[in-house]
Amino acid sequence: MIIKHLQTDDIAAVEQLISQSGPFVRPRTASDYWVYAELFSSTCPVAIDHGELVGAIIAFRSQEKPGEIYIQDVAVHPAHRRRGVTHALMDALHQRATAWGGERIYLTSEPENTAARATWPALGFVNVPGDQTIDGVSVISDYKGPGKHRAVYELIIK
Repeated sequence: MIIKHLQTDDIAAVEQLISQSGPFVRPRTASDYWVYAELFSSTCPVAIDHGELVGAIIAFRSQEKPGEIYIQDVAVHPAHRRRGVTHALMDALHQRATAWGGERIYLTSEPENTAARATWPALGFVNVPGDQTIDGVSVISDYKGPGKHRAVYELIIK
């Protein structure tokens, strides 16, 4: 498996991958992925296995808090799940954040996303305390707007 930065040549494959990753990850537009490839590629690692794009992380370095990186989407092809793809992608992102002197990588998840609740702690992320608990996960109410309650997970970079 090869891990590299997202490039414009990867856009169609990323769109296809994301379209297979529901229900919690939703496809963006081709122009969105172009922006990610052109402006944020160093925080958007993709995994290539035998010439096929099998995983991607779409993440951004904060403009106001440059020590923070927010993960917007993580997608792994269904046939490649539970094979270390997410771990390899996270390692690449973590290395990039460390090289920048980053302090924190974080992401949000819907409370009912049981796969996320298992994956992120296994990769060293901690569920940030919120103002309510839903199905055993701490959640911040209205985190992404009214009615958009989210579990927040963070990885502190040492």
